[in-house]
Amino acid sequence: MSPPPRDAGPGGPSLGVIIPAYNEEATIGRVLRRVLLQECVQQVIVVDDCSTDRTLEIAQGSARDDRVTVRRHASNQGKGAAVRTGLNEITAPIVIIQDADLEYDPAEYAKMIGPILEGRADAVYGVRGFLSHTSYSYWFVLGNRLVTTATNVLFNCYIQDMETGFKAMRTELMRRLMLRGNHFNIEPEITGRLMRLGYRIHEVPITYYARSRAEGKKLTWRDGVTALFVLLRIRLSSKRRLFGGVDTYHAQRLEALASAPRIPELPGEHVVEVRSGRSEGSG
Repeated sequence: MSPPPRDAGPGGPSLGVIIPAYNEEATIGRVLRRVLLQECVQQVIVVDDCSTDRTLEIAQGSARDDRVTVRRHASNQGKGAAVRTGLNEITAPIVIIQDADLEYDPAEYAKMIGPILEGRADAVYGVRGFLSHTSYSYWFVLGNRLVTTATNVLFNCYIQDMETGFKAMRTELMRRLMLRGNHFNIEPEITGRLMRLGYRIHEVPITYYARSRAEGKKLTWRDGVTALFVLLRIRLSSKRRLFGGVDTYHAQRLEALASAPRIPELPGEHVVEVRSGRSEGSG
């Protein structure tokens, strides 16, 4: 049984980082160094998905830091399986998925977890603007927009980047999603299950450094097609089938989110929100 998330207290380290890795010897060392520089990081779980290069050896070299745990799959099982393996060992109250390449910057963790720590969100996605995106193709960007649009239509929501690999949320929430995907289908599965439970995803802009196929990019158009099927299946499935029944946790969390202030108030500040022609003062 997984240990319960452990809150380090206000202002202290509160983030658990899951790093799925497969044949990333060129970047895993630099990623780990950057991750461990972030003050909010409480623990790091590296899951080597049966790499055939030096990924495991390099990751184990970082295990001298007592925040780092390295696990290895005996056979290649896919990103989703690696995420679930890492999730089993997370004790931090918040968890983020960090790819083992250099596309996503750990320096932006504080931006990602800020809305969660403030009580304004339970799930935060980092939105790639693709404005400085130079390494990948037009079709990659178009495919990303297609599956994101499908998400918005199916779940009557508005998000900008469903396939982002930068997803942070409360650890207990991620466990209660009961994820099953073994490969890149873990991305649409996370989003679909969050939407089916009634959560609204908070998005923040992030920097994104795309790498090319030659540099090790593994996502293909087939993963986009799979994502569409995953989203449709989740939308059409009953909550009981997806979650084995819905417990009171989600109702309580959604109620807490609904009552959270939309605009954080600073000490001594007077906030006025204007709605439908009338003003409401607080403070």
